[in-house]
Amino acid sequence: MADADPAFETETADAGQIRAPRAKRLRGRIIMFGLPLLVLLGGGYYWYSLQGKVSTDNAYLRQEKVAVGAEVSGPIAEVMVKSGQDVAEGQVLFRIDPRPIELQVAQANAAIASAQANITALSNSSDYSGVDISAAQEDIAFAQARLARQQSLWQRGFTTKADYEAAEHSVSQAREELRQAQASQQEARAKLATGEAVPGQNPQVAAAMAQREAALLNLSRTTVRAPLAGRVAQAERLQPGQQVITGLPVLTIVGNRRSYVEANFKETDLADMKIGQPAKITFDAYPDLELKGHIAFLGAGTGSEFSVIPAQNATGNWVKVTQRVPVRITIDEKSPRQLIAGLSTHVTVYTDGRKH
Repeated sequence: MADADPAFETETADAGQIRAPRAKRLRGRIIMFGLPLLVLLGGGYYWYSLQGKVSTDNAYLRQEKVAVGAEVSGPIAEVMVKSGQDVAEGQVLFRIDPRPIELQVAQANAAIASAQANITALSNSSDYSGVDISAAQEDIAFAQARLARQQSLWQRGFTTKADYEAAEHSVSQAREELRQAQASQQEARAKLATGEAVPGQNPQVAAAMAQREAALLNLSRTTVRAPLAGRVAQAERLQPGQQVITGLPVLTIVGNRRSYVEANFKETDLADMKIGQPAKITFDAYPDLELKGHIAFLGAGTGSEFSVIPAQNATGNWVKVTQRVPVRITIDEKSPRQLIAGLSTHVTVYTDGRKH
C-alpha cells in the first residue's frame, strides 16, 4: 500500500478549517432569521384562526327542571319512584291518602240529596201550591157575608155593636191571612227560582254540586303525576307517611326534551354576535363529544345586573371589570351520550356564519 501524499492531506485540512466557520455562520443566520420568521408565521396563523369566531369556557349545560309538589295536603300513602329513575310524562309519582277527601265527596253528595229533597218538599208544600191562598179567600168571602148580615141587623136594631165589630174584625183577619198566604207563596217560588248564573238549576243544588266537583278535583289531585318526561332528582323526602304541604316541592324532574347551554360571553365579544349564528359545543365530561348548536337569544342583562346584591361601583377605588352576558345556545342534534344538567362546556360561536 502506497504512502499518503502529505501535500494532499494538508490541502484537505485547510479546506475543512475554511468550511467550519462558514457552516457556523450559516446556522447562525438560519436561527437569526428563521426563528423570528417561524414565530411570525405561527402568530399570523393563530391570529387568522381566531378571526370570525368567539369562544368561552364559562358555559354550562341547562335542562328543563320542574319542582313537583302536591296541590292538596295530606300524608303520603304510596311512592312509585326514586331518585335517578327515568319517568314518562303522566306517570304516577306518588299518592296522598285520599280518605279525608273521599269524605268531602260523600258530604257533597249528601248536600245535593238534601237540596233535591228540599226542592221536592217545597214544590209539594201548601205555600207553593196556593192552597192556603184559596182557603184565605174563602174565609174572606164568608167573613164579608157575615159582616153584611150584621150590618143589616145593626141598621134595624136587631144586633149588638159587639157582634157587628166582631164581624168587621173577622173580615180584616181573613184579609191579613190572605196576604200572609200570598207572601208565603212568593217566598216558596223564590226558593225554587233559578238565576242567570245557573239558568235552569236551583241555586242550592248548584252550590252542592260545585262542592262535589271541588272535592272530586281534590280527590284526583291525590295522585301526583309527572308533568314531563325526564329523570327524578331530590326525591329523598318522598317517604310513605311524610306529610305533604300544598305548594311545597318534594322532588324535581329534570326534563330530557330540551337541553341548551348558557354561555357567559365577555361584553367585548358581543359586537359581531347575532341570533342564529352556528356554534360548536364540547364537554369537559366527554372530551370526544362535539355537538352543533346555534344562538337562540342574547341575554337582556349582564350576570351582575340580575344578582341578588348588584355591584355598587360608586366608590373611590373602583376597578373596571369586564362584564359577562348570558347567551343561550340551543343544541341542534341529539347527543349520543347522556346530557347531565350543569355540565361544564366550551362554546365556540362562528360570527362569520361558517359551518364547523
